Amino acid sequence: MPSLETLWDTLSGINALCFFGFFLAFCISVRTYPVIIYLSKKKNLMDSPEDRSSHSFKTPTLGGVGIFITFSVTLILMGIFADLSQKDLIRLLSILGGVIILLFLGIKDDLIELSPKKKMMGQLLSSLIVVLMTDAKLEGLFGLFGFGEIPYFVSVVLTILIFIFVINAFNLIDGIDGLAGSVSVLASTVFGVFFVMNGDILMALVSSIIVGGLIGFLRFNLSEDRKLFMGDSGSMFVGFLLAYQAIGFLGMHEASEPSFLVPHPLILVLAVLLYPLLDTCRVFVIRILQGKSPFSADKKHIHHRLIYLGFSHRQATAIIVFTNLLITASTFLMGGMYLHVQLYIVAIVFPIVVLTPFLLDLRQGKITFVGPRLFKS
Repeated sequence: MPSLETLWDTLSGINALCFFGFFLAFCISVRTYPVIIYLSKKKNLMDSPEDRSSHSFKTPTLGGVGIFITFSVTLILMGIFADLSQKDLIRLLSILGGVIILLFLGIKDDLIELSPKKKMMGQLLSSLIVVLMTDAKLEGLFGLFGFGEIPYFVSVVLTILIFIFVINAFNLIDGIDGLAGSVSVLASTVFGVFFVMNGDILMALVSSIIVGGLIGFLRFNLSEDRKLFMGDSGSMFVGFLLAYQAIGFLGMHEASEPSFLVPHPLILVLAVLLYPLLDTCRVFVIRILQGKSPFSADKKHIHHRLIYLGFSHRQATAIIVFTNLLITASTFLMGGMYLHVQLYIVAIVFPIVVLTPFLLDLRQGKITFVGPRLFKS
């Protein structure tokens, strides 16, 4: 365990790098997005409203390009200033390689539509790059259901499945203004704090830079006159980075000399990503029971339900993000509980709270249970 003086010196250096990374990403982003909006309108690269759309006018949908430019340029510059080790440079290049693949897949899907099978293949390739090149994988289940360390092959397969699921989860929640960006800011901030406290410079930079870029994006995503959508190019890219941060957070707890740990890291990751994971599982189940493809588009997400109840996009986003923040904070404070008790609370009790707006009809002052109509709406 490092001394307090050594730990303070480390944190001071990382804090400065993360602050400048955040600030630089924000500055680049607010200059980049207006250019993308202008070019999108000039070349008519816009998303037209459909029956399932939450907007009523044509909107630029290449925000992911701006997020990628902001993230990659800032990460490379800060990586130079941070004097990264060869191992971290390999990790940096692998991250960029993975997100480039997802970026181009997303751009194609945003402009001319891409089949779920092709998107899945791209997500698989991106995940393989970072898992095999950086050895970023889930090596154990931390005692969950009695499982500790797991075999290498199982570890690789399970990690890739986690990547693909998280990527698609964030792709699916990008349905109303501000939601995907705000949830991503919250998750990256939580992970980033732990990376800073444990002295992982590269991962701390990844977290702070994506937060800076996304806050800049939210200025336009929530704007009325200069609105910009993240698009699949952004949601898949951001989901990929969040999956990488989650795996890195879990791997940090398996390190030989960590500085700061949480008692049950797997449960905390579940809490941080609870909304996208819960909402994705719910809509997948509904679609499968209705005989549809789990990747078919509809308006059965929790955020759509909140809009149906009369909340604005900003209000619905604020409700979801605030709820996710409370769940994350509560999970952290419950760290002293037994592992499986905490799992029960996070996986069963908290989801019931999150699903309450979907199960109750609060319109016109009435409180009506609408559970039996879920599969008909």
